Amino acid sequence: MPDVTTEASHPLYVPLRPEPFPTAPMTVPPIPAPPVPTAPFQAGPVPSGPVRAAPVPAAPAAPVPALRLPPERLRDAVLAGAGAVALVWGVQARPSARLDALFATGAHLTGLLAGYGVLVLLLLMARVPAVEHGVGADRLARWHALGGRYVLGLIGAHALLALCGYAVHTHTDLVTATGDLLAYGAIAAATVGTALFAAVGITSARAVRSRVRHETWRAVHLGALLAAALGFVHQLAGPDLASSLLTRWLWSMAHGTVAVLLLWYRLVVPVRAALRHDLRVVEVRDEGPGVVSVLVRGRGVARLCAEPGQFFRWRFLRRGLWATALPFSLSAPVRDDTLRITVKALGDHTRRIRRLRPGTRVLASGPFGALTAHRRTRRKVLLLAGGVGITPMRALFETLPGGPGDVTLLYRASNESGLVLREELEAIARERQAALHFLLGRSDDSYDPLAPRALRDLVPDLAAHDVYLCGPPAMAKAATANLIRAGVPASRIHSEDFDHA
Repeated sequence: MPDVTTEASHPLYVPLRPEPFPTAPMTVPPIPAPPVPTAPFQAGPVPSGPVRAAPVPAAPAAPVPALRLPPERLRDAVLAGAGAVALVWGVQARPSARLDALFATGAHLTGLLAGYGVLVLLLLMARVPAVEHGVGADRLARWHALGGRYVLGLIGAHALLALCGYAVHTHTDLVTATGDLLAYGAIAAATVGTALFAAVGITSARAVRSRVRHETWRAVHLGALLAAALGFVHQLAGPDLASSLLTRWLWSMAHGTVAVLLLWYRLVVPVRAALRHDLRVVEVRDEGPGVVSVLVRGRGVARLCAEPGQFFRWRFLRRGLWATALPFSLSAPVRDDTLRITVKALGDHTRRIRRLRPGTRVLASGPFGALTAHRRTRRKVLLLAGGVGITPMRALFETLPGGPGDVTLLYRASNESGLVLREELEAIARERQAALHFLLGRSDDSYDPLAPRALRDLVPDLAAHDVYLCGPPAMAKAATANLIRAGVPASRIHSEDFDHA
């Protein structure tokens, strides 16, 4: 097993050694809480006092981002844009019963919608803070994947309809028509772009992606930027845009805006943050079998406005790690310019993190994610974590506003050795007089501690809670279904799947 740094523990996150905490074979009984205050819940600033065994400086509340775009607003805006594109097509369409005209009309509509869809896909992955914080990185990734399938379908339909229309118009076969069309520069550019988009789609298929290295997958995805540029050249030469100066100007402005957003938030902002904050590893601490915490310190880290529950994409500048940005959530609130993540060794990259040394430079892009206090709608909150998904829950468990009995944490693990940050969780529960249950057992055991009845036994007024959920995809999917069957509205189940982030 690789060595972990053995320097003195960092003063901001000293190992907690509270008195023994009562345990049971399946759960840790909740700490008795006094009667719940009857005053209505009002969201307030996140408490800054850290849980600790020794006095440490209190952390100021992180400023909340000024703008969050709700997912419903983004969805409505995307649909409205698609309607506007269809309107542009409809204004210029000339009804005709001729077969070649019908093919051409369909090709024009699918081509315009495909071009618009490409812009939407790029915008979803531009990492605009208001979008990331309001919608959530995992939901954006799912929308991007779903939208990619539609766009590939539209591109294929556009190419086929255009080819058939040309063949009918010139009275030639499809092979001859293909050769004739490729003689046009704009169509040749679109053909290359289509091939690049197809490569992106193939490598993103679940059966293929599991066999492709992450670096290869990212390199192929970068080809989508070239494909979008080639598609833009093709669109400007098409009759739908070439016939109107205003339409060409609006289309160009839309592409230019998305290009600027991509360049700014994917390149300029991370580079500027790296120069401004000078993040470096200060300690790697062993937290249990295959699990370590990494403490990263820099200058003016509070200006990153990182909230409990959010994550960064981390790039550690050492061999074997620098080429990949890894998404890890904060496992503790930001304190004195120090960030902490807790990582479980699940692959080559995460195993290399154990060998990081103090002084290693770090590029951190973010913060991202919407699993934060702003999604809370009820006074009572249930935090439900599985495995290493405890990391954002631990930060929320400490900082979510609430009195005794308002916050409950359920932590699912196969056995006691899988309980990460256990002592810190116990200390937080004791100090806050919050309920804490460790739900132990294999996933294939006959008893399911996350079954609807079991959840209601642990949290009798479960339906009155907001639920924050983070864990392995299979566990999170099953838990979501059980929570809904137990009476929790789907709108009050807040989760992020970091496999998609």
